[in-house]
Amino acid sequence: MTVLGYVANGLVFSSIIVLGSIGLSLVYSIADFANFAHGDTMTVGAYAALVTFGAVGGLGGAVLGLPYGFFLALLVGIAAGAVVAVATERLIYEPLATDSIGLLITSIGVAFVYRAVVQIGFGADFTRFEIGALRPIEWLIPYGIRVTRHDVAIVASAVVLVAGLHVLLQYTDLGRKMRAMADNPTLARVSGIRTRRIRYWTWVIGAGLAAAGGVFLGLFNQLSPRMGFNLLLVIFAAVILGGIGSVYGAMLGGFLIGMITRLTPLLSRLGEVLPLVPDGFGVPIGIEYANAIAFVIMVAVLLARPTGIAGEEAV
Repeated sequence: MTVLGYVANGLVFSSIIVLGSIGLSLVYSIADFANFAHGDTMTVGAYAALVTFGAVGGLGGAVLGLPYGFFLALLVGIAAGAVVAVATERLIYEPLATDSIGLLITSIGVAFVYRAVVQIGFGADFTRFEIGALRPIEWLIPYGIRVTRHDVAIVASAVVLVAGLHVLLQYTDLGRKMRAMADNPTLARVSGIRTRRIRYWTWVIGAGLAAAGGVFLGLFNQLSPRMGFNLLLVIFAAVILGGIGSVYGAMLGGFLIGMITRLTPLLSRLGEVLPLVPDGFGVPIGIEYANAIAFVIMVAVLLARPTGIAGEEAV
């Protein structure tokens, strides 16, 4: 695969990481704790979409090679992730009324419950959406880029969702209230903002974006009960790199981490990629080390600049 091929693959993967990172950062900025069940929320959304798509089928048409039924399943997956997250907030997190560390530890237990329920219902084996594979887009093949229309659909859908979130945060009353609560929840409360309702909306939006990311991850790769958990470290690395609590920082961090992890195999081909590096030189490392690289980046950012790229910016 050429460098452009790796970049194109990284762009698709980054779109998925961005959706997961935004949701995690949004929940952290308003609910004020690191939700370790976030990755498994992605899994819940993916499997809800799988069940829905199996029930409705293609519905007679397609966009970018994806049946209309898939987009309906995507909406159901987003709704399922949001409903499960709000129910968890209402029944588990809210009654605890504990500190951030207590909620963090609780969320680890919630993640185990989510994963166990999915595994009981669907088994531990890998599965896929029943969508036929596509050939790579032919006019891109001469450039060494092997992406399908499904990959284009993932990127386009992620752009639409991110743009929609931007509009919501910047130009709606709900968005202004969310930003106010992220900046100063006490002041927001005394100003008459119904902070409990805003907190619920935060879970709806954050979990919905995570569920969308899970559906696209299942389309990009395959589904398994551990799919979201396996991605959690990468998502945390992206959020920390961008700046904890900053939605726009999470977007940038998600893009950078996603690209870096997919470009990892190029480290073994530095002599081919960089003009000043001797031929045959490279670091013997493959894609299986991508998560380790994300972890190293996360630790380095925590040591050098704990506030991340976006600093102290909230939402």
